[in-house]
Amino acid sequence: MRIIHVDNHQQRKYGHTSVSWALKLYSGLVRAGHNVLAFSDRDVAAFEAPFRIRELVSRKKVNQRLLQSVEAFEPDLVIFGHCDLIDNETFAEIRRLRPQTVIAACNNDPLFVPRNSDNIAKRCEIADAMFVSTGIEDLKRYEGKRASLWHMPNPVDPSVETADCSARSDLEVDLLFCSKAQAYTERGKIVQYLKDNLPQDLNFRTPGMYDQPTLWGRDYDHILANSKMGLNLNRQEGYQWYSSARMAQLAGNGLLVFTHAAARFDEFMPEETLVYFDSEESLLERVVEFHSDDDKRREWAGRCREFFHREINNTLYAQYIVETSMNLPYSHNYVWIK
Repeated sequence: MRIIHVDNHQQRKYGHTSVSWALKLYSGLVRAGHNVLAFSDRDVAAFEAPFRIRELVSRKKVNQRLLQSVEAFEPDLVIFGHCDLIDNETFAEIRRLRPQTVIAACNNDPLFVPRNSDNIAKRCEIADAMFVSTGIEDLKRYEGKRASLWHMPNPVDPSVETADCSARSDLEVDLLFCSKAQAYTERGKIVQYLKDNLPQDLNFRTPGMYDQPTLWGRDYDHILANSKMGLNLNRQEGYQWYSSARMAQLAGNGLLVFTHAAARFDEFMPEETLVYFDSEESLLERVVEFHSDDDKRREWAGRCREFFHREINNTLYAQYIVETSMNLPYSHNYVWIK
């Protein structure tokens, strides 16, 4: 199938990051056997702008380049993500020029951020299908527009999540939480509670907090590959199946993952994979439990890593988006479909 994938493909990062969900989707589409043209709106804007200053280019020029790409490539499917420079009117024009082309939207940001929620609602007006990293139950607010509504998970990529910390005991970091976002959240209170109450012999690292530098690229890869356990603390909890991409990054590299029970991942995750908590006290108790029993830590983390790589990998993820968008029979029993 011929697919144009419109998103921020981060070409100007020059390798400084490797955990982008958009890049995982692109590589998954290719692995699934599709002919994929990447259209990176922000990079096109910089390329087209005078002196390569993105802010000097007109939105009209970037949108024209996408229409030009559609005309040249003749896609069966257009999948777009967080491409703020592309207007709904441009997708409407694509539909007018190529009525047979299906248009699918993906959004990997939380619903509790008003700007993102408004963006989902706007894109539902033009897309045929909308995929969001939150469960279907919480997407009802967007019903009644053009787009059908679907959940999409955060996948692992076997070429990105390559470490297996579940196979090792000689790891420097006992517990890891990487974060930099401070808006719409009070998760820092949980981190501080753990810092105040964890055993002194437990090495708890928190890059991005307490004036520590945020880790990107290979620095981030290195600390993931040298950690036993990781916290999956979202900025807000309680949304069905919602998690930041952090959970896949931790689980895919074989770290034992602690995540809030309110997200209800136990509805499709096997037992003894993710470790659930519902309070600061229960989280502390479970962290100490697994810190004291490394065999148990390795067993649960290994089982979780295997499940993610087998059932929530980016090839299955990409093919699910294609099959759903094109109304094709499912080729796999995707675990997140209820």
